[in-house]
This record gives sequence, structure tokens and C-alpha cells, in this order.
Amino acid sequence: MAKAATKTTENEVNPALDWIKWGVVAVLVVGGVVGNWYFQEQSVLARAIALVALAAVAGFVGLQTDRGRALLEVAREARQEIRRVVWPTRQETTQTTFVVLALIVLFALILWGLDSLLSWLVQGVIG
Repeated sequence: MAKAATKTTENEVNPALDWIKWGVVAVLVVGGVVGNWYFQEQSVLARAIALVALAAVAGFVGLQTDRGRALLEVAREARQEIRRVVWPTRQETTQTTFVVLALIVLFALILWGLDSLLSWLVQGVIG
């Protein structure tokens, strides 16, 4: 019976295993940084390919953790939500842009006028 109590179900994640996975991710990231510095005489292209490969492996390992799976689920839900968004048409976007620009110019002129008026008043008082 004691062995049955220590078994983890499919939905449960062993926290120690998650820590080991995050340790592997950390080692991969540190190894990429140190390797990039150590092999600085090598081609930039070769180092970039190696860093992208290390990042892909680190990302894969990170996604195998509990938090990584949760992040992946959030990304999937966000993608579904973006598909539901009703995007404005090109004409609506253009009209809205022109309204915003016109209001920016209007408020800039108002602020310039107030600044000029206050400057004139202060000069009149100070002399």
C-alpha cells in the first residue's frame, strides 16, 4: 500500500523533477552564454546557429515542466481569443488615424496658445 501512495498520477507533476528540468534549462542558457564568449573568434553565423539550437532545446525542456505546460496553454487560449477579434477595416483604421492626428494638432495648438498667453502675461508682470 505504501508504494501506491507514492505513485504520481498522470496529472500530478513531481516537483523535484520540475526543478531538475529547470536546472537543465539554466545550464543550457549559461552554457550558451559562456560558449558564445569562449568561441568569440568563430564565425558569428556558427555561434548564432548554436545559440538558436540551444535556445530551442532549453525551450523544449522548459515546456515539459508544469509551468511550461501552463504557459503553453495560455498561449493557445490567447491564440483562440485573437481569432475571435473583429478587426477594423482599412477604411476604419485610416479614418481613426486621421481623427487622432487632427486632435493631436488641435491640442498642440491649444497648448501653444496657452503657453504664449501665459508667457506674455508673465513678461507683462515682470517687465
